[in-house]
Amino acid sequence: MNGVLPDSDIRDLIDQGVIRADAPVTSEQIQPASLDLRLGRTAYRLRASFLAGRGRRIADRLADFQMHQMDLSDGAVLERGCVYLIPLQERIALPAGMSAVANAKSSTGRLDLLTRLVTDDGTEFDRLPEGYDGPLYAEICPRSFSVLVRPGMRLNQLRLRRGQAVLSDADLTALHADQPLVGGAPVLIDHGLGFSVDLRPAQGDLVGYRARPHSGVIDLDRIGAYPVAEFWDELRTTEGRLILDPGAFYILVSRESVAIPADYAAEMAPYLAMVGEFRVHYAGFFDPGFGIGDEGHGARGVLEVRCHEAPFVLEHGQTVGRLVYERMGARPQRLYGEGIRSNYQGQGLKLAKQFR
Repeated sequence: MNGVLPDSDIRDLIDQGVIRADAPVTSEQIQPASLDLRLGRTAYRLRASFLAGRGRRIADRLADFQMHQMDLSDGAVLERGCVYLIPLQERIALPAGMSAVANAKSSTGRLDLLTRLVTDDGTEFDRLPEGYDGPLYAEICPRSFSVLVRPGMRLNQLRLRRGQAVLSDADLTALHADQPLVGGAPVLIDHGLGFSVDLRPAQGDLVGYRARPHSGVIDLDRIGAYPVAEFWDELRTTEGRLILDPGAFYILVSRESVAIPADYAAEMAPYLAMVGEFRVHYAGFFDPGFGIGDEGHGARGVLEVRCHEAPFVLEHGQTVGRLVYERMGARPQRLYGEGIRSNYQGQGLKLAKQFR
């Protein structure tokens, strides 16, 4: 059946050798509708980001861009503003009819840690075409904070699919009528549900955070270890608007609550040119079961926002992107928030798990 592969199918692919790894894939890597990918032991500092290009291998092109090589075995710092390439422990041999897409994990995006998948023969980031057989690499560029990484850390994830199963606007309308997908009336935008920004919180005046430009190193393994004030400035307003500064990184929250039913997965589109000079959301996968609690009211989406060339006024309720829903090929054995560590289930405005 066409659709996004659930956890049971991912396990089957591992057993069949379609997905292979230097060290055995662990159960913790398998999410309801994706597979976490692990960093290897070596990082290459690059002078520029690059794609292999059609008919070429990453390994053959490294000499053109490599500045130096780093051993991650005892931990190493990836410095803010620099570009690194890290071979991943996993590799894949996609069968006919199956493709894959990658995205940063939630905590990765909330740290403004730009992480993209690159491959041999690649002409675009984060996309694996049918029949790809080869190694996987993570290109990592810390944008706001320098980070300490080690082998085995999981910064991005891979979603596999058979065929195409994106819901049309008519499909979304029918599904929302049966199982509400967002709080309030849905706004349909090009095969997706529009979402907007909340700058008038129900309580208080805290609407978000802006990354401080000269902060310390963050060890990604240290959960709840870092005080917010050392890395973030609080953003408060009673006017329902913010002026975004060029080059600054913000954590905001959607006005709508979001729910992903068990037979569906979703991806947040990162940027829509029609809505302004900014990019929203680096980490865009929403697993089946996200926002589905005992009362089924949904959870709001955290928005990772970077302003581009010009200052931009963002106002309460302004549409900033869309959520694209896909059918699952089968229902996952476990849903987001059920029996797995789901750090952001039931979330509102929330920073990455490293902060307290």
